[in-house]
Amino acid sequence: MKKSRWLIVFLTLCLVMLSVTAVFAETSYTAQPNDSLSLIASRYGTNYLVLAAYNEIEPPYIIQIGQVIRIPDGLEAGAQQPASAPQSAPAAAAPAPAAPVAAPNFSGGFEYGGQTQSFANKELMKSIGMNWVKFQHKWSPGDSPDAVAGRINDAHASGFKVLLSIPGANTYPAPGGIDFGSYVEFLRGVAALGPDGIEVWNEMNIDFEWPAGEIDPASYVNNMLAPAYNAIKSVNPNILVIGGAPSPTGFDNGTNAWADNRYIAGMAAAGASRYMDCMGVHHNAGATSPNATSGHPGGSHYSWYFWPTLNLYYNTFGRKVCFTELGYVTPDGYGGISPHFGWAADNTIDEHAQWLSEAVRLSSNSGKVRLLIIFNVDFTHYDPNGDPQAGYAIVRPDGGCPFCGAMGG
Repeated sequence: MKKSRWLIVFLTLCLVMLSVTAVFAETSYTAQPNDSLSLIASRYGTNYLVLAAYNEIEPPYIIQIGQVIRIPDGLEAGAQQPASAPQSAPAAAAPAPAAPVAAPNFSGGFEYGGQTQSFANKELMKSIGMNWVKFQHKWSPGDSPDAVAGRINDAHASGFKVLLSIPGANTYPAPGGIDFGSYVEFLRGVAALGPDGIEVWNEMNIDFEWPAGEIDPASYVNNMLAPAYNAIKSVNPNILVIGGAPSPTGFDNGTNAWADNRYIAGMAAAGASRYMDCMGVHHNAGATSPNATSGHPGGSHYSWYFWPTLNLYYNTFGRKVCFTELGYVTPDGYGGISPHFGWAADNTIDEHAQWLSEAVRLSSNSGKVRLLIIFNVDFTHYDPNGDPQAGYAIVRPDGGCPFCGAMGG
């Protein structure tokens, strides 16, 4: 009787093992150059998180050329995921995007310019070698592309290339999230007006600019960057498409913010390089020379320093980057500064001028920077208890421009 019972148990275990083997039968795929986990998943009609879990690949889901990716049985190469299939990624995520309509243009020598509000200092900008001007337009659903037409025409008539940075107004304007479709169509309309560059959104890794709980680099790439790239390039393949610069921060709770190093690694894993000519970078919290790698009052985090920040972004994507905001703030001429910017309380106007000029020269000589936009030329708003935008300006309250002198202008 006991022998019969054990025999039944043994046969049952064998059947279970055979069933498990059948369930987990698999094929494999070897990662090729320019592959991402998201791209491979799309080929097999599944979601990148399915392959990540199956292969025990942890966030930010980076894979290497030659890495063998195990594919669960039942997934066939070339399969298309049904539109109604549930997604394992966050609610804002989307299936892998369409192939790029044009190959990204990673060539181009160093150029630089400045962000302005009034564009009243054109001749001064030219005198110090600037040939780009950046304007920011905060988009809302219903906006007409014509809202930026005057700025584009003015820049071109004045001999400047124009970069438009287009984030959202009021953080993320659509009820319940971002209206990706309307945003992409707005960029398509802007592209038809002939700007030289478009930065697709801005600081997507923090809840000031992206819905809390939905921050996810794959969502940004799939829902926004890739369709925006295709929309822009289908109108004018010569427009420089720049990936939105994340907020340079180490704060990371997965809900309100992702640290920018983790975020850009996730962008790379999601195939962002296929959908941008350049990756945007912000560096606006310096309190040391750009050649320094220690001594900042804020601490040792890489974002306080020029070279560690540049190298992080360059190495993540392996291509030249675009500084869409680079600046040093000083309270000189304005009095006090907000406690949130307390690390800059001792920055002098001479240091402001010297550090900016050094950053331009270092960027030009590095071979790692395609475009550098000084933040800023001539902003006038200064809140000693809040945002000190005018403290970054190269044109100071007395009308002088010490940075111009440092640049030989």
